[in-house]
Amino acid sequence: MVPRMNAPSSVFTGEIRPAQEADCAAIAELSGQLSYPSTREEVTQRMTEMRGDIDHAVFVAELATGEIAGWIAVFVYRTVEADARAEVSGLVVDERFRSQRIGERLLARSEEWARERGCDVIGLRSNVIRERAHAFYERHGYTHIKTQKSFRKPL
Repeated sequence: MVPRMNAPSSVFTGEIRPAQEADCAAIAELSGQLSYPSTREEVTQRMTEMRGDIDHAVFVAELATGEIAGWIAVFVYRTVEADARAEVSGLVVDERFRSQRIGERLLARSEEWARERGCDVIGLRSNVIRERAHAFYERHGYTHIKTQKSFRKPL
């Protein structure tokens, strides 16, 4: 387990709320901090495609100043071979605001959302190089269950 890098300088007192179209630019910028570059237009299009789908949600952490300090996306993952579970597809906290319990609050909100949809399990995937993130997830009750390779094919 990797030790916590620095103690929280303060605790997040903002709001965790559903993402809105006005948040798309901030979500795109934060995605770039995790090496997933996206434009505001791309994020807007993706969120538009998810709108109204009860099996997808995106939440943001909004500071009292109105600035977006982080986001989390979660969806219900359905397969033939296993019961439905929730899956976190992305979580990022602005590097300026890390260690303030924002990630913890976002994760808790996604877990609450998953329970509301009848999911008994929530999972996520994390790049093997993100050791600090792995320690964060383990501190919050997540267990590393599998290492695998990921394949893609452009269509």
